[in-house]
Amino acid sequence: MDFEALKKYSALHPKPAGLALQYGTAGFRSKAEQLDHVVFRMGLLAVLRSKAVTATIGIMVTASHNPEEDNGVKLIDPLGEMLHPSWEEYATQLANAEEQELQKVITEICQKAAVNLHKDASVFIGRDTRPSSEKLSQSVIDGIQVLGGQYHDYGLVTTPQLHYMVCCQNTQGQYGKATLEGYYEKLSKAFMELIKQSHCSGESQRHLKIDCANGIGALKLSEMKPYFPQEVAIHIYNDGTKEKLNHLCGADFVKVHQKPPGGLDMKPNERCCSFDGDADRIVYYYKDTAGHFHLIDGDKIATLISIFLKEFLAKVKQDFKLAVVQTAYANGNSTRYLQDTLKVPVHCVKTGVKHLHHKAQEFDVGVYFEANGHGTVLFSKAAETKIRQLVKEEKDDEKREAAKMLENMIDLINQTVGDAVSDMLVIEAILALKGLTVQQWDALYTDLPNRLLKVQVADRRVIDTTDAERRALTPPGLQEKIDALVKKYKLSRAFVRPSGTEDVVRIYAEADTQENADALAHEVSLAVFYLADEI
Repeated sequence: MDFEALKKYSALHPKPAGLALQYGTAGFRSKAEQLDHVVFRMGLLAVLRSKAVTATIGIMVTASHNPEEDNGVKLIDPLGEMLHPSWEEYATQLANAEEQELQKVITEICQKAAVNLHKDASVFIGRDTRPSSEKLSQSVIDGIQVLGGQYHDYGLVTTPQLHYMVCCQNTQGQYGKATLEGYYEKLSKAFMELIKQSHCSGESQRHLKIDCANGIGALKLSEMKPYFPQEVAIHIYNDGTKEKLNHLCGADFVKVHQKPPGGLDMKPNERCCSFDGDADRIVYYYKDTAGHFHLIDGDKIATLISIFLKEFLAKVKQDFKLAVVQTAYANGNSTRYLQDTLKVPVHCVKTGVKHLHHKAQEFDVGVYFEANGHGTVLFSKAAETKIRQLVKEEKDDEKREAAKMLENMIDLINQTVGDAVSDMLVIEAILALKGLTVQQWDALYTDLPNRLLKVQVADRRVIDTTDAERRALTPPGLQEKIDALVKKYKLSRAFVRPSGTEDVVRIYAEADTQENADALAHEVSLAVFYLADEI
């Protein structure tokens, strides 16, 4: 390792005094001007990780649904998954190390993680459309080059596209071609194969309005348009030419405010959807004839996909285990519908995509979505192999056709991470195949009224939880208080958890009416405020 070069380049990317950042579920996020030293050092870390696992590692410069002034960076592991937890700690140590400690911290990481510095290193880089992203990408490249790593800069890509590319590269092309064209071809081919089976004639175009949050999704959808069949007419709004990224638009805005984004004119019963800033989340919505807004979030997306998969998994007559993974934020009626009506097992895990992804890997087919619209479907290697084998060898026509549908679904889904483009095509294909309108999809079950609140407390860490964050362990007496409050209302539940990103405690409550959900949330937040501040 050339420590003189490291010293020289590190001085060009100085760390602001007193700044401490933590690598979280979404990597590092902060105001863009605070991140130059962090992204340079993540370039260094990506090289070390690549040498440690002898594989290509990804680095994405994005802050997703955050305001345009923010930015962030996260690393992608060899199969397109999130960075291994042990390396999250190394990332935090490296980002926070003072200039004079940098060499020592890198040496320690190499020792702890058994990094062979003589091995080659390869890193894929991508970035979103923020004004700060190009310069920060260059700082990543500086970090990679100091440690002698090779890199391929994909430039402007969605976060899921970079995850996809990394997986393709490390599976020697088995997952697909590590190019944008390869991504577009694989998804569009699978999509066209699927909708061939639908009863829609070429005349009845399926119009869809897409709010792209003034982000990267608009650019990439425009590139992909020529690959789509004529039956699908997508109309792109908030394409980034007029307004700021994520400003009054995007999946997060629509979900939190329960209203349509700015810049999109909705007519009654039109199907619309929103991506977030880096296109890894999606939510659907429509307005009814009375002008009421209806949100179709991640819970209903998971339900629609589960209905389709359950039907075709039953037809191939294999003993595949299908399950849905949710968090405590999933609406109670979605859980009831999946378990009681569809008879699909549901598992609840802690908030954060990495927890859902990890749990979903335990099943032959694991569907996971957060309520915010971030999610995907995972097929085990054994299930995928068996399905592809049935397509080739099965003599029974019905079984073979069902296996073909599942095979196309496997190819259409981006199994590395939640992907708004891929999820949108999955949803559009299922709606076409089942002949469902957006209203019929929405009517599968009715969401229980709910309310999400934030409470400022002196120290959010006094709240400790268990049972996938559904019950509070500390402060003493809080859970008993919540239990007593919940008993006052019908079909109710409530839980509290410390935020992973802000110094607040989040309160979630649901009940039979909006009035009761609001009242319960308010009462629980008062209990949190008093009990948390007594400690």
